Amino acid sequence: MKVPLSWLRECVDLPAVTAHEVADKLTAAGLKLESITSHGYDVKNVVVGEVLEIEELTGFKKPIRHCKVEVGEATPREIVCGAVNFAVGDRVPVVLPGGVLPGGFEVGARKTYGRLSEGMICSERELGLGEDHNGIMVLPPGTPIGVDVVELLGLRDDVIELEITPDIGYALSIRGVAREAATGFGVPFRDPADIELPEPAESSWPASIADPTACDRFVLRQVSGFDPDAQSPLWMRVRLSRAGMRPVSLAVDITNYLMLELGQPLHAFDTGRLTGEIVVRRARQGERLETLDHVVRDLDPDDILITDDSGPISMAGTMGGLATEISGVSTDIVIEAAHFSATGISRESRRHNLVSEASKRFERGVDRELPLVASWRAVQLLAELGGATVHPGVTHAEVDVQPARIAIPASHPGDVAGVPYSKETVVQRLEQVGCTVVDGDDPAVRRGGVDPTGVVTGGELAARLAVAGDDMITVTPPSWRPDITDPSDLAEEVIRLEGYENLPSILPKAPAGAGLTEGQRLHRRVGRALAEAGYVEVLAYPFISADDFDHLQLPADDARRRAMRLSNPMAEDEPLMRTTLLPGLLKTLVRNAGRGFTDVALFETGAVYRPREGAPATAPVLGVERRPTAEELASIEEALPDQPIRVAVVLAGEFDRSGWWGAGRQASWADAVQAARLVAGEARLELSISADQHEPWHPGRCAALYVGDTLVGHAGELHPRVIEAYGLPPRTAAMELELTRLQAAMPGPVQAPAISGYPVATQDVALLVPDFTPVADVEAALRDGAGELLESIRLFDVYTGEQVGEGNKSLAYTLRFRAPDRTLTAEETTAARDAAVALAADRVGAQLRSA
Repeated sequence: MKVPLSWLRECVDLPAVTAHEVADKLTAAGLKLESITSHGYDVKNVVVGEVLEIEELTGFKKPIRHCKVEVGEATPREIVCGAVNFAVGDRVPVVLPGGVLPGGFEVGARKTYGRLSEGMICSERELGLGEDHNGIMVLPPGTPIGVDVVELLGLRDDVIELEITPDIGYALSIRGVAREAATGFGVPFRDPADIELPEPAESSWPASIADPTACDRFVLRQVSGFDPDAQSPLWMRVRLSRAGMRPVSLAVDITNYLMLELGQPLHAFDTGRLTGEIVVRRARQGERLETLDHVVRDLDPDDILITDDSGPISMAGTMGGLATEISGVSTDIVIEAAHFSATGISRESRRHNLVSEASKRFERGVDRELPLVASWRAVQLLAELGGATVHPGVTHAEVDVQPARIAIPASHPGDVAGVPYSKETVVQRLEQVGCTVVDGDDPAVRRGGVDPTGVVTGGELAARLAVAGDDMITVTPPSWRPDITDPSDLAEEVIRLEGYENLPSILPKAPAGAGLTEGQRLHRRVGRALAEAGYVEVLAYPFISADDFDHLQLPADDARRRAMRLSNPMAEDEPLMRTTLLPGLLKTLVRNAGRGFTDVALFETGAVYRPREGAPATAPVLGVERRPTAEELASIEEALPDQPIRVAVVLAGEFDRSGWWGAGRQASWADAVQAARLVAGEARLELSISADQHEPWHPGRCAALYVGDTLVGHAGELHPRVIEAYGLPPRTAAMELELTRLQAAMPGPVQAPAISGYPVATQDVALLVPDFTPVADVEAALRDGAGELLESIRLFDVYTGEQVGEGNKSLAYTLRFRAPDRTLTAEETTAARDAAVALAADRVGAQLRSA
């Protein structure tokens, strides 16, 4: 909503304040400021001139005129102009040499088209009054020559632009914003809708309301003898342009002007194109209407229409029909003003993707008392500016609607804000909003906390009404505030007018004993550990497509192919909930690689969704009028899928970067396995790792990850077909592990180990094993055989070559021994080492390698 400050001052006795100070008051009242635009302050030396002579210059590709213009100086000015819409004797705006136009455009005397041009004759766009650049702006006859155009047209003005949220539709008008400004500055407010209406006479054009749920007030007024050639006055065109609307014609400009001023949309019908009684009703099956934008629309049975005997003539509150549009020859006009259903107009507008200035206001709620006032002002302006004759009658069809009444304790706003407000303050602020406040309790409202119109005061508040006593007040919200429906709305009005800045900042007390669960702490530790190891966290959408299962090479009977299908997916090509984290990570990796980031290490933690066997296909949809029963909650729970938390990583390119320090190291399946070990370490668990074949991993480079006998995940290099299907870099590796299973296997609270003050004894051992032997099995045998004296074991070398024979590999370990109560002897450490080697020989056939 664009609000010219000059227009606002007509409704409010504002003090000598700037536009920024006005905007600050409006912001404090809850209206969001978008921008402040100043107009005309840089314009100078623009005066009114009279065209004395026009000489048409020939020999050019476009019309060129050499004009003599009287500007109130000793001699006329000679000006070259390319516009042809003015004649001798017209009064026009002229910028003289040395003058400045909006935007800092300076004008001087110069020679052009072989003639001297001493200035410029201006169009509306050049003066910053609109976008019309088709011709020169012709001023009304009799405009004094030589006067300052800036003062004459009111070019100097500030426009405050506000973002209007859905709950404050009343602010989509000068009237609504002016009321807030008057309250903010504590000055009188002059309501432009506060006018005396004539006594109702006979009806105007016949009309009725067929569907009371679509419209509860419908008003028609009629004029005849309107001059279709009458021009909108300059002041009206300037205001419409400043407010962001393009002037069209006098009849249309009047309806737009009143809509901006009052907030009541109006529509004008050509009387000659109407047939019979006008009826407001819902659309019928198969009806169509060509709207003013020349689009033929198929109407929905829920659409609200204005119709006559010929059928639909307008989409109510949204856009008129082309058949009844007023044209350049229309002399008899019917003005329509109504109060339509806010939800009905909102759905109609969205259904047809047709958003208009009228629909923006109706869907936010329009003052129900405005149609009579706005229609009367419209026909008055048509008579005053267009020479029309106003018919004395008015058609007023309405449905009886009782105003909402809300009973609350006067202390309720203070209880909400945590600041005590006196009863007098609460009543004063509510009356400033426009509410009618009655001291005391209305029994009809008090019973059960519900009034006859169905306005619920709230269960907790209703319980307090019984003890409120003399503190009770009954509030009737104003007609222009349909958003005020319950006590919380009233409390908000009092608090915002008292000032949000006056509310104390008090931190709530943290409840004792609360904190992160063990699962939440594990989740955070895993994220930190992977980030510190060089991985970057991503958050992918939890939606996948059936093609992802094929790209991952999953067998037809794989459990991961059973996925939950969304009834309203965000994207039609991804209608399934993910059963694995890998598709989202792989697509993110491809996107990064496509943008030149070829060395990538990513991770994600999140839920996957695995449907239960025998679960219902859909969950029951319950109403909101009561709390669900235990059986209903159980039925919802039964339909929900299992949602275990998983962690996954993907790697491609260099894991250790190359640079001046030397060559880097390519990421491999071993890094994916190490990432799994890192995650397990945060859960204080050790993984058992064995070779496996599991899609989507390479059958020869896939590791199964176990905690005890429980499979918790897989890691390794991806299958070449998977890499090809997704377009991944070669040798991409990945790991996926279920955090939920790790958490279930976590040991109890950490026990701090005793720290020995005795020295460590180190023994190195090199074992020869078949090359297919898992390293984890060799390490487990050495650990079990070494006994309690073993403090740690570390693999520091793996060798294959001629010296160990074909089909074998050499594994070199460092064993560290330490006793808590003594210094170990060489005999003790040697015996422990030999026991470890013996058990490894027994379990995996390891042989001690000689030097």
